Order: sequence, then structure tokens, then C-alpha cells
Amino acid sequence: MKAAWDMTAPLAQQWKQRLASSIDPALAEEIDAFEAQIELRRQGVIDDKVFAETRLRRGAYGQRYDNGQRHDGIGTRTLAYPSGSLTKGPNTLWDAPGMQRIKLPLGQLTAGQLEVIAELAEEYADGIAHVTTRQDIQLHFVHIDDTPTIMRRLAAVGVTTREACGNSVRNVTACVRTGVCAGECFDTTPHARALARFLLGHPDAQDFGRKFKISFSGCRTEACGLAAIHDLAFVAAVRDGERGFEVLAGGGLGAVPHQAQVLADFVAERDILPLAQAVCRVFARHGEKQNRARARLKFLVAKVGMDTFRKWVADERARLTPDPAWTGLLDDATAHIDGPLKPPSPLPPGPYPPGFDAWRATNVAPQRQPGYSIATVRLPLGDATADQLRALADIARAYTGDTIRATVEQNLALRWVSDGDLPAVYAALARAGLAAAGAGTIEDITACPGTDTCKLGIASSRGLASHLVVRLRRDRDDRPDDVAALRIKASGCFNACGQHHIADIGLLGVSRNVRGRRVPHFQLVLGGRWAHNAGAFGLPIGAIPAKRVGDAIERVVAFYRAERGPGESLHDFFARVGRKRTRDLLADLTDVPPYEEAPELYTDWGDPREYTIGDMGVGECAGEVVSATEFGLADSEREVFEAQVCLDERRHADAAQRAYRAMLEAARALVRMQLPDIGAEPDDIVREFRARFCDTGLFYDPFAGAKFANYLLAMHANPPNRVGPAAARQAVEEAQLFVEAAHACHERIQAGAAA
Repeated sequence: MKAAWDMTAPLAQQWKQRLASSIDPALAEEIDAFEAQIELRRQGVIDDKVFAETRLRRGAYGQRYDNGQRHDGIGTRTLAYPSGSLTKGPNTLWDAPGMQRIKLPLGQLTAGQLEVIAELAEEYADGIAHVTTRQDIQLHFVHIDDTPTIMRRLAAVGVTTREACGNSVRNVTACVRTGVCAGECFDTTPHARALARFLLGHPDAQDFGRKFKISFSGCRTEACGLAAIHDLAFVAAVRDGERGFEVLAGGGLGAVPHQAQVLADFVAERDILPLAQAVCRVFARHGEKQNRARARLKFLVAKVGMDTFRKWVADERARLTPDPAWTGLLDDATAHIDGPLKPPSPLPPGPYPPGFDAWRATNVAPQRQPGYSIATVRLPLGDATADQLRALADIARAYTGDTIRATVEQNLALRWVSDGDLPAVYAALARAGLAAAGAGTIEDITACPGTDTCKLGIASSRGLASHLVVRLRRDRDDRPDDVAALRIKASGCFNACGQHHIADIGLLGVSRNVRGRRVPHFQLVLGGRWAHNAGAFGLPIGAIPAKRVGDAIERVVAFYRAERGPGESLHDFFARVGRKRTRDLLADLTDVPPYEEAPELYTDWGDPREYTIGDMGVGECAGEVVSATEFGLADSEREVFEAQVCLDERRHADAAQRAYRAMLEAARALVRMQLPDIGAEPDDIVREFRARFCDTGLFYDPFAGAKFANYLLAMHANPPNRVGPAAARQAVEEAQLFVEAAHACHERIQAGAAA
């Protein structure tokens, strides 16, 4: 008998009673346990460090909260908390509301699930649902006290937040067109669903040092599942009539990107689950646990080499006890592939609603099934309001059924739209404010949360993206198709959540000290390749003040349009012309005048206050040698740039040597603040740097710890001599990050001296 619903109980308890029979008992027990842990933490019984990992594994994050401001697709808006949240008073566990991440394997959503997320956004967050670059949805400004109820309401419609964050297997992603793409080998939907379900809570995936990301791709040539940037990636293949996958491992972005390497040329589809289990066991057993900066799988693969890693995986696979789930889950997932709600029909003759032709040109793609299309709903910066989500759920029910998917470019997509319904679908989207054209074009900019809500954010990636979207609209009608197809992606810090490394034009938020004041900058990263499963990473050209990034992009695009060869991609163009010419083109934009002459440069996008990244630590320095330090840091930046030029010219040994010298010069510049007479001998520089900045912790970033210092120490212990392309690229990337860390250290010391 269904339990009575006690209307006099607290609201959270009412929801628990109401949903008791709708939630899988095992999942309900987990949520109950988490709710108890919240109470124990409040009582001081559970250590905060332990509770932090507990809540992260339930998808509950802390977030930055800065004066109630967030960016939307146009500018900023003032946060208005739901009335329920306002009555709670100060949160007892977090200094401010946090973020709840919702895990959506392959980005799949039903209309009912979308409606529940809309309700949760409206009742517990700020009325906005945010689509991420890993096909998740996030709710921001959520109180920790509300998270168990949010989890229960999601669980009742088959959605979990389990292992959406933390040292776990994160959301399994896949191409949004899998199953409907004409160029794919076969539909990877059942395989991705089966593996996501298999590894969720699996005991062999609970002892990682860091997160673990998996993707599925149906082909090689398109962006598809972005295989190259994943810890473990499966690319569909057919061999002698048998379906299977090429398997890659060890990819990742972050501070230093690594391209995934081939683990197995071909694995039959029935063998992928045990192979993934074996990889997880190897990562748990051999992965770094103490130094989080080196704890991703990519560092383990780079350290031991793919041959050794491959042998370890084979040994673990041989030791596994056969599990019926290896095939049972795949059979079950195969039975749940989506399909059409309505029969196919041709596009009717016009006239069409205003704006339909432009929308259809960029947002609609034909499926391999005749008479059907996939329609992308472009979301500004990945954001949709609760009302918009409800409207989209209604549209899906009327025209496509439960075929909604979140995309890695922060949009939503409707699959199986009958072509005859396209005008009606467009009109319904337009009424909901969801019919913006330009999906997959240069205007469809990807941006991580940046300083809006992320504690690691250095610069406002969302604010910059909002500005660029408006600016890029100006020349939309005068834009060639190949320029329109360029991708722009912005990250607010080195963690690369905006995937800037694989964009044609990438932007990485950094900070610079100019005459004692901080100025928000973005590293301009050019030459990444979105296609071919994230086939190439770009390298930084230089740091541009945030308020001048629009000018820089206009110059870069104009340069490309004027001097490109026939059919030449932006990646190939910059490989040909070299970064030196590009940097010269932008040289005047990097010069920052005094505050009195250009105060706008000393503010970030969407925030009128003078720019700051908060309390990053304090230190001591001798004021009289600050100018010498700044000069030395500038020298180190020049060395990094020359290293990039050498890399472009395939002079790999020279590139690595210059990268090493750049780090030495930056370290020497810092040492000069305490020891003005430090010489140029590498051993002396490293010895003094270690003693004065490493042993004291003065150099260590509050979030990255000793990671960047270790780049110099490791290279000094094993100076680069004969190196190949991959090692040279890694050396240059590490040098760039070390120099950025040196700038940040200098700023912290100056701030401490002024306090």
C-alpha cells in the first residue's frame, strides 16, 4: 500500500514520502545515506575533506559567488533567489550556494526528464539550466540542504547525479548524431549506454586519483566523440564484417593536453565492457594518488609508455572473472534505441516563417533515414530558462518523442524531426525564444563558467563570449562558408573546460600585472582542429587584454581570409604562415597603457569593478627590484614564443631547449626579488628557486599546488637533448604554464607587499 503523504511534514520530507515507490531502492538508499552525511557534517562528525569527496561523487560542487552576478547571452543579470532559498539564511556547509551537476549519458533526455529539470531549476536554483561541454546539465546557486530532494526528484524519472563529479568515471559522451548519421560505421548508442551503466558505482572504478572520461565515436573524420581528448575512447570500426571499435587511451586537455594513443586496433563490440573494466583496474592500481596534478590517466600512459600500459591492461583482462553484465547490459541497451514518433514526410513548399531559411541552413542536418532531420536548438552560452525547457519538452512530445540530446557544444538537439514538420517546429521554437540560427558556426561560441561561478576562474570567459557573439553578428552576411564554420572556444583558466585547445580560435583566461594593477587577459590559441575527433591542438600566440580580444579575432580572421590558399583550413594556414607573423600582427594590442589612460582595460567583461581574482596569497619582495623582475618575465615570454616558432618549423630539439630556457629565465626573474645578484648558471637558478620559492611554498598556486614548479625541476633534472615532436610540444606547453605561474606568483608577492 502506498504510504500516506504527510502534508504537515517539511517539504523535503514530503517529497521523500511521495517519491518512495518511484525510485529504485538501491538508489533511494544511497540518497538517504547522503542526506545523513550532510547532517553528520553539520554536527562536525564527518571531516570536511571526506565530506567534500562524498558530495562531489553525488555531483554537488561548491561555486564562486560574487555579488549575485551571472552572465547570460547578452550581458549580465542580477540573481534573484527563489523564495524558498531566501528563507534558509546562511548556508551551514558552504559559504555560498553551490552547483548541482546532473549526469546524462550521451546527453539523452526524455520530455518528462526535461520538465523535471525545469522545475528544479525554478524551485531550487536561479531558474537557469546550463548545458556543459560533457553533455551534462548543471544547476547553479543550489543550497546543499536541497540536494537530496533534487536527487530524489531526478531519480524518480530515471536520472542520476551519482559520479557526475569527483574521482570517478564521469559522464560517458557520444556524438549527438549517432544512429542517424550517414557517415558513421554503426550506431554506438547501445554501447555507450551499456558502458555508462556498467561502470556506474562499479567497485573497480572507485579508487582513482582523479576523474576518468570516456567517449564513443561513430566515425573518424568528423568531430564526433572527440576521441583524442579522452582517457578512454571507442571509435566504431568494422573488420571482416564484424562490428567493433578502435580503442584509444591516455588523452586529455587540462594544463598540458595529451592526445590519446591507440590501445587496441580492433576490439569486438562484445568485449568492450571487460576491456574498460581492465583499464579502470590498471588506473586504480598504478595511477598517481598523492600528487593530484599528475593523477590523470594521460600522465600514467606518458610515464610508462603505451606498450607497458597495453600489457598491464591485457594482464588485468586475463584475470577478470566473467561477468554476465558484459553482454547482458549491451543486449538491454540495444533494445532501447530511439526512433521516430511520426512518419517521414517531405518539406512542404513555402512560404516559410521569417527566419526559417537561415535557421534551416545552420541548425538542421538531414539524417541518414530519408525524410528525417536533426534540429539543433542553439542555447546562448549553454543556458536555457525553465520556461524554455518546458516549451522544448512540449515540442518534443508533439513532433519527435523522447529524442532530446544535449551536445558537447552546449546546445540541445531534437532527433527524428519529420521534414514536413520543420516549419512548425521552427515556429514553436521561435515562440519560446529558442530559434536562433548559427548553430555550429563561428557565432556559436563555447565557454566554460569562468569567473561567473567557478572557483578556479581567472577571467570571464562567459562575459567575453557574450561580447563576441554580439560583435560577430555584424558581418554575418559577408562571411564565407569556411569562415562561418570556424569554432571559437573560451576557457576561464588552464583546466580547459571550454576545450580551447581544439578550437580554430581558442581563448584561455590569464592574469597580468601592469604597473602594480591586475589586468584580465586571454591567451590566444590558434590552430586547433575540431574535426577528425579533435585531431590537433593549438598553441598560444600571446596574451591579449580581455577588452581587446574582439579586435584580435577580427584581425586574425581578416588575415586568414586575405592570405589563405584554396580550401586551406585555419589549422593548415597557421602551420604555413607561422606564429611569428601572427604575433607581429597583434603586437600593438598587447601593450597596456597606464590605468589613467585606459581604465576599461583594467576591468573584466560584465563587471564594472576594477579587476581582481581574489586573495591568491601573500609574500615578500624587495620593491626596488620589481622592474628587473618584470623585465625578466618579459624575456621568458619571448623565449616561449621563440620555442613555439621552432616547433612550427619542426626544430624539435631547439623548441625544447628554448622552453627550458624560458622557465629558467622566469625562475631567475623571481629569484632576483630576493637575490638581485643571481647569475645565469642553471644549477644556481634552480637551487635558489627551489629553496626560496618551492620549499617555502611561495610559488605554489593555491589551486594547482606544486604542479607548475615541477615542470622546471623535472626538466632541469633531465635537460632536453634529442626529442621528438610530442616531447617538444609538451615542453613548450609546460614552459608556457610555468611562465604564467611565475606571473601569478609575482602578482601575489606584490599584493602582499602592498597590504
